[in-house]
Amino acid sequence: MVPESELTEQFSRSSGPGGQGVNTTDSRVQLSLDLATTTALTDRQRERVLERLAGRLVGTVLTVDASEFRSQRRNRGAARERVASLLREALSPPPPPRRATKRTRGSQRRRLEAKSQRGQIKRGRGRPSDDA
Repeated sequence: MVPESELTEQFSRSSGPGGQGVNTTDSRVQLSLDLATTTALTDRQRERVLERLAGRLVGTVLTVDASEFRSQRRNRGAARERVASLLREALSPPPPPRRATKRTRGSQRRRLEAKSQRGQIKRGRGRPSDDA
């Protein structure tokens, strides 16, 4: 669980539906968390998260936007859930490595039959011959 004090929230006007209120309400939420300084992670977890989320980070800061709801409160909840989901996914252990296997005879036969059937369909698309 990330402490509330480590999250940085910024609010801005959101695009989309909302009538006249969309021009006056700052309902879009931008939530930031500095992964290098957070106390919610151990050093080992921090290394794993920084490595796995490297493409999403600016420096060591993870930023998430939420603007799908019309209310700021619901967007705040959505942004927090998104951060939690990203951290959960980054901290999960990697899947076991794939073990290479041979294709079965049946699967090879089915593949070649499908290819030859497709070829027959394509051959049938040609111009009719003058023989008929």
